Amino acid sequence: MATFNDTDMIKVARDHYLSDIKKNGQVRQAKFTTVSGWDVDILSTPADVEEIKYLSEIGFPGEFPYTRGIHNTGYRGKLWTMRQFAGFGTPEDTNQRFKYLLEHGQTGLSTAFDLPTLMGRDADDPFSEGEVGICGVSISSLADMEILFKGIPLDKVSTSMTINAPAAMILAFYIAVAEKQNVKSHQLRGTIQNDILKEYIAQKEWIYPPTPSMRIITDMFKYCAKELPQFNPISVSGYHIREAGSTAVQELAFTLADGFAYLEAGIAAGMDVDEFAPRISYFFNSHLDFFEEIAKYRAARRIYAKRMKYKYGAKNPKSWMLRFHTQTAGCTLTAQQPENNIVRTAIQALAGVLGGTQSLHTNSMDETLALPSDKAVKIALRTQQIIADETGVANMVDPLGGSYFVESLTTKMEEEAEKYFEKIEILGGVIPAIEQGFFQREIAEAAYRYQRELDSKEKIIVGMNQYVEEDEKIEIPILEISPEVEILQRKRLAEVRQSRNQHSVSKAIEELKQAAIDGSNLMPHLINATRAYVSLGEMCNALVEHFGIYEETAVF
Repeated sequence: MATFNDTDMIKVARDHYLSDIKKNGQVRQAKFTTVSGWDVDILSTPADVEEIKYLSEIGFPGEFPYTRGIHNTGYRGKLWTMRQFAGFGTPEDTNQRFKYLLEHGQTGLSTAFDLPTLMGRDADDPFSEGEVGICGVSISSLADMEILFKGIPLDKVSTSMTINAPAAMILAFYIAVAEKQNVKSHQLRGTIQNDILKEYIAQKEWIYPPTPSMRIITDMFKYCAKELPQFNPISVSGYHIREAGSTAVQELAFTLADGFAYLEAGIAAGMDVDEFAPRISYFFNSHLDFFEEIAKYRAARRIYAKRMKYKYGAKNPKSWMLRFHTQTAGCTLTAQQPENNIVRTAIQALAGVLGGTQSLHTNSMDETLALPSDKAVKIALRTQQIIADETGVANMVDPLGGSYFVESLTTKMEEEAEKYFEKIEILGGVIPAIEQGFFQREIAEAAYRYQRELDSKEKIIVGMNQYVEEDEKIEIPILEISPEVEILQRKRLAEVRQSRNQHSVSKAIEELKQAAIDGSNLMPHLINATRAYVSLGEMCNALVEHFGIYEETAVF
């Protein structure tokens, strides 16, 4: 930041200004804090940024420490990927939605799976009853995956898949579908979430305990580094941490702490950090506080670059660059006056863009009521297109860089995140901190504080605790999932089980179990099992025999 010779004069003038406001100014009776609870001064001045060294702390876009973005031309070089989350019902249903979005200008696919799939359960598993296809697409075997991507050339589209505990199996399905399209693995582009630490912390969709789960992830790192060089084998997710009720700085710190834990696991597994770090991506929430979110993204890049270069010794500049996807905050959407969600989403999307995201999902207005309808998802996509083509924000790289408020808030984000890193280190690292309930307690306390502020109307949610319409009638179409979906998915799986070669199935399962025991990389065995049409649940259960099932320690 530029040095001001008259900083002392600015401070004196500011004090006079604030004194006059205190005596004569009219200030609303409200709580002036960020969504996360930080006090916000009435204005910022050069005095707030006098300690920030421009070249070493802010710098230029595309240059270390990447505070202003990882690309020197920003969105002038390439717009962010518009990647709407999609997945519901049968694979046929979601395939149609994929094609609908691509026809309307979406530039990347993003796949939501139903709860049974997320938990590694087949559609015919007793635990799946009533949940098949409800909150995402149902995938039980390669046969389902073939239909999901039918008519979609995997060498020409980038695909994101939001799944964690059974991520290795779903990636194996994806690779096998590509083979059937005669697409080579090295041509595949996309991301699989694969962030199990976040599951233990926030979302609670796990199968195996932490140690074998981390082994599966490092196996994926090794396999993808060699066979899928354009594919991101993990997307470290702060999104779900924020949806669980965390503050912005908790989301920032806990997400990066998880990312560093994966890096350390890869290094401990014998990989050079530059061999896999460039393909690690991140996934952040964009919440309601416009400036706090922008500062969060800028601080994330700066923290990450410093750690990668100075702590982990990465030599490749691509390893220093934090690449991230953003999704607008589902937890801020209201069932009341759902059209208001269009406005909320637009503001949150703008924050993601001004913060320099690489890809973006905009939530649909009806997502608190059901999975998005065609109309709602098109409005959400059009929101991104309007920001890209009509607002002018893509013309300049990091247009808020140099703002006294944004720069000082970025620095505060960094400082507060570092305090959390120290606490986590004292507890022994991320996994011991999870086992001691540290993250869970911190998030629960933050969520409780925010809920109290809503209940007392210290924070206003339009249409929910203020400007309420008592006799509101919701008149937007709702997407309903037919019970027929579960019947169809169970029938297809039964047909797969009937038609496959049982000898090949048994052999593939036994080889997978043996690989779990002897430490061989699991990915080739999962791909072989996929080719034999071994189901998702059968693969997951085979590994449970050796790895076991995780049981969470209760936190009070």
